[in-house]
Amino acid sequence: MKIKRQKTAKKVLGFYQHNLGFRQPHQLLLDGTFCQAALLHKIQIKEQMPKYLMAEVQLCTTGCVLKELESLGEEVYGAKLIAQRFQVRSCPHFKNPVAASVCLLSMVQNNNPHHYFVATQDHQLTMKIKKLPGVPLLYIIQNTIVLEKPSPKSIAHIQAQYSNQFVTATQKVNIQQLKTEQGLAKEHESRSRKRKRKGGPNPLSCLKKKKIQITKEMSKEKKKLSRSRRRKKVTAKSGSHNVEAH
Repeated sequence: MKIKRQKTAKKVLGFYQHNLGFRQPHQLLLDGTFCQAALLHKIQIKEQMPKYLMAEVQLCTTGCVLKELESLGEEVYGAKLIAQRFQVRSCPHFKNPVAASVCLLSMVQNNNPHHYFVATQDHQLTMKIKKLPGVPLLYIIQNTIVLEKPSPKSIAHIQAQYSNQFVTATQKVNIQQLKTEQGLAKEHESRSRKRKRKGGPNPLSCLKKKKIQITKEMSKEKKKLSRSRRRKKVTAKSGSHNVEAH
């Protein structure tokens, strides 16, 4: 099962790397709920996360996450100790801290320019992040770390990018105008017309067919003549025998 989970995680990482420009080391934003779940399930985040993703990672958090854990008290003291070991990324709520879910959501808005992964157990936060394109999600299920498959929003965003790469209708009109100005359109039309012309039958092929038919007829006539000659010779021999007998 571990190999299968690693293969699926590799496919998901390949999707983000090839389509959205994610590169190693991957930056993972973790909140207090993920740290608490890792503590309960005895998951060593620093050791198991790089093995699961098979890539270099940077474990990060924000000041809002740390202050929220401090405000919750002794219940999440172990999660706070874990989160304090991570790198702290600067957020726009330095002077006025907000809830961890609000902070992490603001860090990945505008198409996630810093290519953050979000690791959380907050269901409401995950539902909001799925509505944003290009944000990988991590969570813990049954003592295992799971990388969520790309959301439909991310897939639609990438499909829109590929469709925009093709030539639009206005661009086609502009290209056609440039061709007419430079006289390239007439040359193209003349070439296309020449290609569309259908040629007549090849006279050489017809002659070959006629020759084949003539040779067949000649062979039939030769066979007839040979048969008639054989019959004449047989009659002549029979007549000579009769004369000698008399």
